[in-house]
Amino acid sequence: MSIKIGDRVSWSTPQGRTQGVVREKKDKDFTFDGQDFTATSLEPAYIVESEKSGKKAAHKGSALRTLKKSEKSS
Repeated sequence: MSIKIGDRVSWSTPQGRTQGVVREKKDKDFTFDGQDFTATSLEPAYIVESEKSGKKAAHKGSALRTLKKSEKSS
């Protein structure tokens, strides 16, 4: 299943799993918050916004898990 802008996703952090919303999909190399990321059309990266903090972060698609609409934030 492909991840789309607007999808609710979760990912691991040092503090445990967190949830957020996909805001952008990147299919070319890019810099985010001073860090370089590699992305391709076959292995895109995503900018996600945390539901708890509102902060944005970049993640590879393999690090994200799509949440079902019925799954609630913890």
